[in-house]
Amino acid sequence: MPDLLEVCERAARAGGVVLQQWHGRFEVREKGPDDLVTEVDLASQKAIVEVVRDAFPEHGILAEEALDIAATADGHRWIIDPLDGTLNFVHGLPNYCVSVAVACRDTVVVGVVYDPVADVCYSARRGDGAQMNGRPLRVSPTRRLSKALVAASFPAHVCREDIEIEQFVEAVVRSRGIRRLGSAALNLCHLAAGHFDAYWATETHAWDIAAGMLLVEEAGGCFTGLHGEPVDLQRPQFVAAATPELHREVIEMLAEVAERRSTRTTPGAENA
Repeated sequence: MPDLLEVCERAARAGGVVLQQWHGRFEVREKGPDDLVTEVDLASQKAIVEVVRDAFPEHGILAEEALDIAATADGHRWIIDPLDGTLNFVHGLPNYCVSVAVACRDTVVVGVVYDPVADVCYSARRGDGAQMNGRPLRVSPTRRLSKALVAASFPAHVCREDIEIEQFVEAVVRSRGIRRLGSAALNLCHLAAGHFDAYWATETHAWDIAAGMLLVEEAGGCFTGLHGEPVDLQRPQFVAAATPELHREVIEMLAEVAERRSTRTTPGAENA
């Protein structure tokens, strides 16, 4: 039987080749970039699925571009994002990637994130650690938010009054620095590699984070829901951090903002 991780990497690289073939073809993006990006996504996804199907024709597949095939009897299902960082790709910003993972009964067992611009491949197998181009990855030792470089993701069409804006501002004040780079998968890779110390997101999809979640865990980091609960891949909101101490502080910060808003909006609270 083919090796899951080896096939996962071949599939991610195949998708990356397609992305680079399309790179730079956005001079007319104002005339309909969404249609062109859809073509890019589908072409990358097709290349990835072909590799997967050739090796594991019976496995289920969940992919971003309208492909949802149930897991097999033994629970195996591929989770594919053919282009994570679409807006970056459209604008020529070199911060996008391909993410491919395999879950068995809702547990991610292997994952690969491939950055085709830098030709960097992040990979992990559950229980065997995480690697970047074959070199072991380890999260940073940072324990305090005041010393941390933090990443954040929130909805693309966030409103001024949304809690995500208030949480972002709070993190700006409390952390060493904060970044919003536009690719959840690469953010998680940077956390696994020790470049970021923490990362939280309030709106992602399974294909955005499945591989990156495993990378963080296998590099020694913490990965939970927003309140410390197990992550639900059906509706993944999460906090990831390098150390338990930092993880707890980020969760507490987000909860404090939520509590402040709740107090402000509760009738009569200001007079209590």
